[in-house]
Amino acid sequence: MGLISDPFLFVIALIDTGSVLFLLVYYVITLSDLECDYLNAQECCSKLNMGVLPKLIAHSFLVFLLLIQGQLMLTLANIPMTIWLFYEYFSVPSGNMGVYDPTEIHNRSQLKKYIRDVMIHLGYCLVFLFIYLYCLIIVLLKGDPINRNEDDIIDA
Repeated sequence: MGLISDPFLFVIALIDTGSVLFLLVYYVITLSDLECDYLNAQECCSKLNMGVLPKLIAHSFLVFLLLIQGQLMLTLANIPMTIWLFYEYFSVPSGNMGVYDPTEIHNRSQLKKYIRDVMIHLGYCLVFLFIYLYCLIIVLLKGDPINRNEDDIIDA
C-alpha cells in the first residue's frame, strides 16, 4: 500500500517514539534539577534547547511516514502534538535564546508550565508507544497463523 511494509513502519515508529521518550525523561530530570537548584538556569536552558529541534523533526518525520503509508487514524491522532510542537518552536520571542530562556524560566511560574508540558508530552508518547506496539503485533499476526504456507504440508 505504501513505500515500506507495515511491520517496518511500526518498528520505525517504535524506535522514533522510544527515542523521544528518552529525550523527554532527560527533560524531566533536567527541569527537576533546575527546580532543586542543582543546575543554574543558563546550563539547564542550553541543555534543553539542544533537544527541541530533534524532538520536532522526529515527530514530524513520523507523521509524514504515517501519512504516506495510509495510516490515517494514527496520522490524525498525531497531528495535534505536531501542531503544538511547531507552535512552541515558532512562538519564541525574538530576544530569547530558544524555547527555554534562562532569563524568563523562573518568571511567572514558567518552570511549572514547562514541567507540565513535558509531562503531557511524556504521557502522550508513552500511550503511543503501546499503540504502535499493538499495531506491530496485529500486523505481524495478520492472516492465518497456522497454515501460512500450505506447500510445506507433507501428506503421509
